[in-house]
Order: sequence, then C-alpha cells, then structure tokens
Amino acid sequence: MMTTLKLEIVQERPFASPQEEAFLNLLRTSDALHRAFQRRTRVFGVTSTQYNVLRILRGAQPNGLTCAAIGVRMITAEPDITRLLTRLKALKFIKQRRDRHDRRVVWTQITHAGLELLKAMDPEILRVPPDLLGHMSPTDLAEFTRLLELARKPADPLPPPECNGNYEKS
Repeated sequence: MMTTLKLEIVQERPFASPQEEAFLNLLRTSDALHRAFQRRTRVFGVTSTQYNVLRILRGAQPNGLTCAAIGVRMITAEPDITRLLTRLKALKFIKQRRDRHDRRVVWTQITHAGLELLKAMDPEILRVPPDLLGHMSPTDLAEFTRLLELARKPADPLPPPECNGNYEKS
C-alpha cells in the first residue's frame, strides 16, 4: 500500500527507513505550511521572515534588540540578518542606532510605520493557525507539539546569526 507522501511525490520504491519517511513528511509539511503563511504575509508586502523580525521587535519595545539577539529569537534561521535588516530599514519599518558606550553594538527598533503594518496584519495573521491546524483536536495538537519538540532535540543548535556591523547611523 502506498503512503500519502509516496503518492504526493510520486515515489514507487519503498522509503529506506521509517525515519526517512517521517523526516520527508516533516519537510513536506513544513514547506506546505510555510508557503501558506508566506501567501498571507506577501499581501502586506513583506516576507514571513521580515514579519517575524517585526514581531520580535514589537515585543522588545522600547529598547529594541541587537542583531544577534534578533537572530536567536527568529523562528527560522536567517544566514544574513544584516541584509534582512537593511531591507526593513529601506521600507522604513525599523530604525537603528549605535550604542553610546560601545560603538560596535547596533540597536534595532521598530518604527511607527512598522507598528502600523503589524496592526493591519494582526487580524489576518491570527487566522492562520486555526485555518491551517483547526482540523486537529486539542489532544492531537498537544501530541503533535510534543512530538515536534522531541524530534528537534538531537538537531544541532543554531549557529549564531551573521551580523557584520555595517550599518548607517539612524
């Protein structure tokens, strides 16, 4: 009997192991959910990664965060946070300033425009989890969360984000 994943990816031969089948299912599911979320954020002119940074900075008001602190809090690893922040700065959703005591440290804060964007996005984004996972029972969701956290345990910790410090003064 062919599994759903085998039918979706048109694979006729058996998986090498149950671990391979589970792993590929996880990747396929992650991609499908990410694409659905990306479609919701794109309507507002930002990527899901940019949205994640703005949410992080909204939660860090009024002080803001350093590049490295933003990277640690992100849902998905971003190899070049500096470039991501440069794009958000060009869109006027963030501002940056050098630390008074250590000029090597740059603090990033969300702007009023960034807050207004999030305020407009909030109702749509809050509908995403129920729209995508609402078919699962609370018991299934608790078990799903437990299993995802268990699966993530042996993975290497994320490397520190790349922050090159080439920022303009705000």
